[in-house]
Amino acid sequence: MSPADDERAFLATYDPTAFERPSVSVDVVILTADDDALHALLVRRDALPQRGRWALPGGFVRASESLEEAALRVLNDKGGLRDVYLEQLYTFGRPDRDPRMRVLSVAYVALVAHARLPPLAEGRALCTLHVPWSGEAGGPVMVLGEGGRPLPLAFDHGEMLAMAVKRLRGKLDYTPIGYQLLPPHFSLRDLQTVHETILGRALNKDSFRRRMLASGELEATGEREQAVGHRPAELYRFVHRSAL
Repeated sequence: MSPADDERAFLATYDPTAFERPSVSVDVVILTADDDALHALLVRRDALPQRGRWALPGGFVRASESLEEAALRVLNDKGGLRDVYLEQLYTFGRPDRDPRMRVLSVAYVALVAHARLPPLAEGRALCTLHVPWSGEAGGPVMVLGEGGRPLPLAFDHGEMLAMAVKRLRGKLDYTPIGYQLLPPHFSLRDLQTVHETILGRALNKDSFRRRMLASGELEATGEREQAVGHRPAELYRFVHRSAL
């Protein structure tokens, strides 16, 4: 019998129920930057378990789709977004993370410029992230709703948000990931504000601008800001010379 015949014979008698199989879901951390703060899109759960708590957009992976296809579906169906930066973040697999059953969640992070966000549907909220730690130390983050009140989060979604911030901070210096939070044309002031918002600290204006202009990632558009209460700044665009 050939190896191919052996393979077919084995698969014909294989019992896929012989081992326990956890369910697999995807959760998408949708981040944007506005008013000098990071914000995340959250969904209020209207069903048990943990009804009334706030959760990341997510869903179970269908048998016919890949992980990325599931994340793109969730991004579109629950976030109203297409064609935005999406990156696999981390797999969360603590046995008791979901009270219903054993569920592995593959978390993704999506970055989108604030102006590209669609109107919020009922039960959705764009919530402010308060990050109490510096650098890439990691740790809990607080999610603030209207009036700056902390929101209760479902499952381990607070850990996912914290991991997304840590990843974003870690990649900012060696990838052009910050541009994903900006419109197509932006000023150097806008770019610095995004970097400061992600890092949670102020940056030296002169050294930051020198570094950005020397990076080869910026191209002047020949345009300036419109309808501003200060001297209009020159506008730039991101040049796609480096892979994220």
